[in-house]
Amino acid sequence: MSCPISKEALVQLKQFIDICKSTPAILHLPELRFFREFIESLGGKIPDPPRMSTGPKVEVPEESTAKPAEEPVESDTESELELDMTGCVEPDKLDENQRMGDSEKEVTDEDRDKADEKRIEAMQQLSEGNIEKAIDLFTEAIELNPQSALLFAKRGQAYLRLTKPNACIRDCTRALEINCDSAAAYKFRGRSYRLLGEWELAAKDLRQACTIDFDEQTDEWLKEVTPNAKKIEEHLLKKERRKKEKEEKEKLERLRKAREAHAKAAEKQDEMPDFGGAGAGGLPGMGDFYKLLQDPEIMMAFQDPEVAAAFQDISTNPSNLVKYTSNPKIMALITKLSGKFSGSGMNFPGFPGGAGAGGFPGGFPKPPSADDPSARAHNDDDNLD
Repeated sequence: MSCPISKEALVQLKQFIDICKSTPAILHLPELRFFREFIESLGGKIPDPPRMSTGPKVEVPEESTAKPAEEPVESDTESELELDMTGCVEPDKLDENQRMGDSEKEVTDEDRDKADEKRIEAMQQLSEGNIEKAIDLFTEAIELNPQSALLFAKRGQAYLRLTKPNACIRDCTRALEINCDSAAAYKFRGRSYRLLGEWELAAKDLRQACTIDFDEQTDEWLKEVTPNAKKIEEHLLKKERRKKEKEEKEKLERLRKAREAHAKAAEKQDEMPDFGGAGAGGLPGMGDFYKLLQDPEIMMAFQDPEVAAAFQDISTNPSNLVKYTSNPKIMALITKLSGKFSGSGMNFPGFPGGAGAGGFPGGFPKPPSADDPSARAHNDDDNLD
């Protein structure tokens, strides 16, 4: 029995089999459904659809297993900055009984007058060194008038005299919530941060206090914290600069690998048969199609798991594209591919910019508009779920 296929047809058939071996993804093209069914009828198994990487296999350089030279480790801790911690204290535990008054209380004129009397008496006790007594009197005044920023700032000052920086910070923060221009609150809170070794916060508050109402003591405290605060600020700037340099280096390395992969894919593509073009009875312009998909930006986009999963879903069932019309990431990539197909002069049936109806090779239909009844129906189904 003689072979019913011409020698030229056998050559094309062999070329087709070779491309199927190197790129089995093309077996999922709708046009090759008859060939898939033939293979399965003989007991063969078709590989599952890939992540839409339908071009020739790209060999991305593997990471070297050799241990890279260790870069000098720069510590990010402030303790390695040789900060002068003289005068710092152990943080005090916040007193749950530190009464803050009822912030929603309607304060009467009588309440204000009584609160002023308590404040004057508290200041007298504070000047005589009776700090605990002064705090009790400030607390009574706060309960009478919890809307006074001055009362909280002054009680904060008393807590500072007892070396209770956290209690002072709580009172001064409340004072600033009431009056954001309270120089006294910034001053005493800044001093408390200094005692806790929070140099940046201390410098920030003391600078603000000097800006609102300059006094010599606040200026002295600011000069005391400035050297440490400056070291920390410079350290953070250096750390941020190193971070940006590292990110830029990694970005350039990714682009380098993508270009190398693209170049290797192009070399293989040059060796790939074109199956005679659109008019020769073969796959229409398939070599050019694969070259388009090897664009570095498109290749990097497909490395996103969400994008890969979406395109695999669409390749399985073209009508699934309607599920992604509201996803800007997916639709941006489809628009980019559409533009490439249109600009290349290729006509892939059904793809936006292509001709005819049907599906993009692999099964992508034209994205439906918001007025498309099928899109509304699909969205209604999603809402029911």
